[in-house]
Amino acid sequence: MDKFRLYGKSPFDVVVVHGGPGAGGEMSPVARELASERGVLEPLQAALSFDGQVEELKSIIDAETNPPVILIGFSWGAWLCFILAARYPELVKKLILVSSGAFEEKYVKSMHQTRTERLTGPEQDELRELSRILEDPAVTDKTPCFKRFGALFSRTDAFDLLTDDTEIDFRPDIYAKVWPEGAEFRRSGKLLESGRRIKCPVTAIHGDYDPHPSDGVRIPLSSVVRDFNFIELKKCGHKPWLERHARDEFFRILKAQLITTPSSLC
Repeated sequence: MDKFRLYGKSPFDVVVVHGGPGAGGEMSPVARELASERGVLEPLQAALSFDGQVEELKSIIDAETNPPVILIGFSWGAWLCFILAARYPELVKKLILVSSGAFEEKYVKSMHQTRTERLTGPEQDELRELSRILEDPAVTDKTPCFKRFGALFSRTDAFDLLTDDTEIDFRPDIYAKVWPEGAEFRRSGKLLESGRRIKCPVTAIHGDYDPHPSDGVRIPLSSVVRDFNFIELKKCGHKPWLERHARDEFFRILKAQLITTPSSLC
């Protein structure tokens, strides 16, 4: 897979960053929708470390845009964009976090409990077996397992999902290397603390049915980000652009956010 895709016409001042880590391409539906009005860059992250992914994202933005840009990060990508905006504030004029993971460790138990409760008994058993396979160094091809793992979570994370035919480049090798580093960054408190260095406006968009608890985004960020706005979508799970009841409202809000970025705040 290429390192990035471009949608619409120059200038490419909107950047959409996928989740995972290791789920390249999943933000393509969002990029296509926004491309009717803005030039959009979709990086496809492949670095095998947390810092590596931050620097990889920076290098793509430097090479393909004329910063500062509007960053839209989804799930894991929300964290990645958050760190980039803190580390390189001159590159970002607005940060939009879509369905971000919680910013403090104390909210993680709630997410796991919600997901477990939404699975049947056999599905819970399957999830445990999938986890075992993903952690087994003797298994060389973990891609089918990683895809099934994602499919189960797609069910637990959705309220009323539309058909999803997005072509995603599932990379369990990236996930295995990068996610533990990101999780430790949260556990240490460094993830949240980095928000104090963010200078641009930050908006978080979150579904009320998302198992990633909205309080884990709204409450921590309200205490560290100087210009923070939180928007909750009703009847909406983890991927707003695929939710039957929330899709239109999500894009209405997102497009409005793209045109309300006063340059004086950059």
